[in-house]
Amino acid sequence: MSLDVQKIRKDFPILSREVNGKPLVYFDNAATSQTPNQVVDAIVDYYHRYNANIHRGVHHLSQQATDAYEEARETIRKHFNIRYKEEVIFTSGTTSGINLVAYGYASSLKKGDEVIVSALEHHSNIVPWQMLCEKTEAILKVIPMTDAGELDMHAYTELLSDKTQLVFVNHVSNALGTINPVEEIIEKAHQFGAQVLIDGAQSASHIKVDLQELDADFYTVSAHKMCGPTGVGILYGKKELLESLPPYQGGGEMIDQVTFEKTTYAGLPHKFEAGTPDICGGIAFAKAIDYLNHIGFENIKHYEDELLAYATEKLLTIEGLKIYGESNRKTSLVSFNIEGIHPYDLGTILDKMGIAVRTGHHCAQPIMDYFKIPGTVRASFYFYNTKEEIDYLIEGIIKAKKMLL
Repeated sequence: MSLDVQKIRKDFPILSREVNGKPLVYFDNAATSQTPNQVVDAIVDYYHRYNANIHRGVHHLSQQATDAYEEARETIRKHFNIRYKEEVIFTSGTTSGINLVAYGYASSLKKGDEVIVSALEHHSNIVPWQMLCEKTEAILKVIPMTDAGELDMHAYTELLSDKTQLVFVNHVSNALGTINPVEEIIEKAHQFGAQVLIDGAQSASHIKVDLQELDADFYTVSAHKMCGPTGVGILYGKKELLESLPPYQGGGEMIDQVTFEKTTYAGLPHKFEAGTPDICGGIAFAKAIDYLNHIGFENIKHYEDELLAYATEKLLTIEGLKIYGESNRKTSLVSFNIEGIHPYDLGTILDKMGIAVRTGHHCAQPIMDYFKIPGTVRASFYFYNTKEEIDYLIEGIIKAKKMLL
């Protein structure tokens, strides 16, 4: 089945607007994807018809909101093939999920234990583990990267030992688009009894992940990368591991009994969901997942592979342009520079033409340090983008190059 991209684009009103008097070309999908009418309608419907707090009220609106929120949790469970509904923890996003796990292990790691991260990580999957190691005196080790923007898997194997307790790796690099061999990473870590968290922020929008098959111990996702709203996501964790971790925050909903002498905590998932959640966001997240499944992840992958190949071929025709991240396994993202031009300057001129790209270090400074560059221009594509838009990007780059050199 091929995608009817023009029909799909009609679901996204923002794609028909103008920026600086030019038609918007939105190539910043790795930062945030756009939101279709179907998801916006779900948000409006919630606030128009049944806005109420959940899990606490006996009145009709509260029960309706509770049912919709828990149905959303079930939709998410099915999509990721999670075994138990209580293994789906609603969070404010991927960063929140990572920090929840890092906080939980602060009481069990000890001096001399080892934690492994990769050189391809977003800062959100580096800084929490640095903070954890500072608290516990555990040792942070790094899987090195190669010039192609891939992980050195031989070096990873050498890093693993009986001292390894935790491994943290992203499924897809937000800066380079590299799809990491997470299946192999997880399998090798488990051979040493280590537990693995996978940052799925950049993968879940492009790949339909089966979490029982993958066998990750934790997996984190943000809705706003998947056509959903900002400020909501999920943390998946194996039930026995989540039960062993202490609560991340205290407050309402996460308790069983409270006295001034002692408090006992609720079971999963509520143990990690203190306070009033983003009810509408959770409901809208499920609607976004329904939307993506209606289009079909195989269809999305096939089309995005075409966009990536087309963009790569066209970009490499521009003299002085270098692409960073040359793995054969990538999502639809191209990170590049032009010799003699700062990425910020190029991005600024492209914006004047209505082309939205991301410039800078993409919250992945170690990657930029490896390549000895201040940052890159990142064009990231989604299933509603077109080859015609890529052609316009190429025209814009050529025009900007003439202005800046």
